[in-house]
This record gives sequence, structure tokens and C-alpha cells, in this order.
Amino acid sequence: MKSCPLQERGEKMPPEDSFEAARKVKEMYCYTCSDIVKEFNKHDKEPAKFIKQWRGIRLKTGAPYACDIGYERFLGPEVLFSPEIYTSDYITPLPALIDKCIQSAPIDTRRALYKNIVLSGGSTMFKDFHRRLQRDLKKIVDARVQAATAHHGGDIKAKPVEVHVVSHPIQRFAVWFGGSVLASTPEFFEVRISISKRNILFLFLSIQASEWH
Repeated sequence: MKSCPLQERGEKMPPEDSFEAARKVKEMYCYTCSDIVKEFNKHDKEPAKFIKQWRGIRLKTGAPYACDIGYERFLGPEVLFSPEIYTSDYITPLPALIDKCIQSAPIDTRRALYKNIVLSGGSTMFKDFHRRLQRDLKKIVDARVQAATAHHGGDIKAKPVEVHVVSHPIQRFAVWFGGSVLASTPEFFEVRISISKRNILFLFLSIQASEWH
């Protein structure tokens, strides 16, 4: 498997600019692919079509610099689906993690959860992210359904499970939007704690902790 972060390829990106440049490259050029091997081949056959160039200004000197963005365009998002190509410390793909979470929910809620997976946050904004997530998660679910049918010798067929990943207009800021909706409800004002009450509570707990020790 190829691995080619910008620095390993020798791209001269200033260290002090690396995080900000990586954020902008991620937002402007990265996308989710359906098949990583095919994507490598596409880039190798037509590099001029797929390679983009990032131009920036060094923060310290104000001098311009440029670097090519190639495989990184799809390898960045791929870490969510194939983490093993980057590290051996964490090898659970995002679809498997979502499946595990839903399977830990009460059994009578799982079908509803599978068909209403709502995306939220910046890293879900990659082009075709929702399609890749839905496809990979559907494979996991279908494999379980087929295994259940095979377990009963084919006499009892398990009912298919619908998997639907929802991509929506306010996806990027959905967390904040949801928080604002919650904060506008009457129930929120009944259970909220002011900063002064919170500080008093923290002080009380600190005193109790010191006395206990």
C-alpha cells in the first residue's frame, strides 16, 4: 500500500504553516473514494488531471511557497475507513464503530437507528463521504443478515435491514445548531446551572475532597 504524506514526499511546506495549510487542503481538495486501489491508478494514469497545487505564504517571512497535492486528496479521508494503512494502534474503521454502537442499543431501536444516521461535523463534509459510509456499513449489516439466515439453514430468512446515511444542508454546523435548539427549550432553563452556582459547587466538592484526604 502506498503512503505519501506531503513531508515524506519532500514537499517544502513550512512547519509553522503545516496545520493551517493541512486544514485548507482538506477542505478544498480532499474527497472520499470508493476504491483506493482504483484511485491510485487514476492518479498515476492522469496526474495532470488529479494533482492540485497549494500556494501559501510563509507566516514568518511572508515569502510564497507551493506544494503539489496528489494522493493525499483521497488518502486523508481514507484514514476513517482504512486506519490500518496509517497505524497499527487503532484499526477499527468508522463503519464498524457505528455498527458496534447501534448493536449495543436496545434491539427494538436498531432498525430505526440504521436508517437514520445523521452526519454532523467538518470531517463528514468530504465529497461522497455519506455514500462511502452507507455502502461500507450496509456490507457489514448485510453480512450479519446472511449469517443469521445461514445459521437457520436457510429455512428462516432474516428480514433485510435498511441502512441510510443522511447528508443535509446544515451538516457542517449541526452540532451547534442542535445545541442552540436545546438551549431554546423551556426544559433547558429548568435544569441549567449558572456559572456562579457551578463555581460554588466546585468549591464545595474541592473542600470535601481535601477533608477526605
